[in-house]
Amino acid sequence: MVDQGLHGRRILVVEDEYLIADDVCDSLIDAGAAVIGPVATVEDAKRLIGQEATIDAALLDINLRGEMIFETADLLIARGVPFAFATGYDRGAIPERFSDIPRIEKPLRAERVSAILEPLMKPAPGGR
Repeated sequence: MVDQGLHGRRILVVEDEYLIADDVCDSLIDAGAAVIGPVATVEDAKRLIGQEATIDAALLDINLRGEMIFETADLLIARGVPFAFATGYDRGAIPERFSDIPRIEKPLRAERVSAILEPLMKPAPGGR
């Protein structure tokens, strides 16, 4: 039985490693989510955040080709979009202002991504 907690949800994926992004997107789609992206740069992530009317949640790799994602995370917070960091970094590498943001350690597992993202989101219309 497929868990429907992500069904119909629009999830932004920001990840610069192609194979990881592909696996995460496939698992989100299998869970019924609509994937926004994936994108591999901070600039592309910021552009999508500005363009997309609805983003239900996001998964952000912390380091994108040497550029840190924290400015993008601030944009999501300003929009009220919940997110989690996907990273190999320990908690000490993340600025204190993000201390309440969930961190999913790489390598990413589909069930762990879903388990972290689902409770962050407000209930979907219709109680799904």
